Amino acid sequence: MPELPEVETIRRSLDRLRLPGRVVTGVTVTWPRSVGGNPDAFRDALVGRRLTASGRRGKYLLYTLEPAAILTIHLRMSGRLYLVPRTEATTGYERVTLRFDDGRELRFYDPRKFGRMTIGPEPASGVARLGPEPLEDAFTPAVFATELQRRRRMIKPLLLDQGVVAGLGNIYADEALWQARLHPQERSDRVLPQQVTALYAAVRAVLERGLCNHGTSLGNGKVNFVFPGSGYARNQENLRVFRRTGLPCPRCGSVIERIVVAQRSTHVCPACQVAPK
Repeated sequence: MPELPEVETIRRSLDRLRLPGRVVTGVTVTWPRSVGGNPDAFRDALVGRRLTASGRRGKYLLYTLEPAAILTIHLRMSGRLYLVPRTEATTGYERVTLRFDDGRELRFYDPRKFGRMTIGPEPASGVARLGPEPLEDAFTPAVFATELQRRRRMIKPLLLDQGVVAGLGNIYADEALWQARLHPQERSDRVLPQQVTALYAAVRAVLERGLCNHGTSLGNGKVNFVFPGSGYARNQENLRVFRRTGLPCPRCGSVIERIVVAQRSTHVCPACQVAPK
């Protein structure tokens, strides 16, 4: 699933391709659930509106429309967006296509059909439940420490809780825990103050690195992450532990292991990240 760096890369890429400012002239929906089950209502709500600005909250893309409305896009497991000329061939996995006044189309490619597009006066309901943005000033060490200390949960599933920190997913949680030398099964209320400080810095660092490298891709096909317009993500070249099972830890040389934490595949260095007793 695309995480904060991937979704933000998409937003910036579509901005560079000058998607904001365009007027929707037509909508095609081939999988009704992608738009909440009512393609006609979705189409009627979009056609004739201008996209005036882009935004992001957590893993959600938000487009402000004129007259007033918000288009919310959640890519989920396999959703991708492509802004292409109307003449470009389709793949058969385009669930929603928005046509614009300049002859281009925004195609919502989603083989697994979990992604969603919604339109309304406010962002989709899930946006209101999100926690702080980890790269914004409101996300401070004190805020983070409070969230950890008032819960008694394993640290990794807590990091994946979008109500605690918006935008973190499996890749960047593993990377941040490795950088902070914390085992993913450590209980949040037992994390020492200096460890909280290290994890806070690590979360921000791995997300910033992901953004600088245009996100992480785990392959080169359309089912993997590409950003609109020109190319592929490259942060996979900078991963320290994620999907590096059996390889040496870049810090100490121990063999990286794969374990399962809260039903999620998790990658750790057993020497750098000592398991709790």
